[in-house]
Amino acid sequence: QVQLVESGGGLVQAGGSLRLSCAASGSIFTFNRMGWYRQAPGKQRELVASISDGVTYYADSVKGRFTISRGNAKNTVYLQMNSLKPEDTAVYYCAAARLAAGVYDYWGQGTQVTVSS
Repeated sequence: QVQLVESGGGLVQAGGSLRLSCAASGSIFTFNRMGWYRQAPGKQRELVASISDGVTYYADSVKGRFTISRGNAKNTVYLQMNSLKPEDTAVYYCAAARLAAGVYDYWGQGTQVTVSS
């Protein structure tokens, strides 16, 4: 049974930084694509960043502030978040896919990020 576990969320002041981590267990496969989504209260879940075969994608709202990277350990992914803004407040979810395109196969439970002004 595949599980994705996120960590690193918390409360930070505007302008601060956080680093989210996600580790997958239970998979014999190396996920081709991993990503981070977020969902703010009353809003739809949105893709923040993804990485596949070294190619990264960022939502316009986080470009230049967030960096996604894969870890040396199999099926780990990080999201370095700098210059955080109150509008970055959301639950952040890790996602993993076996293929380079299409839907994500697995999701984490989410970690809360709160940015105070």
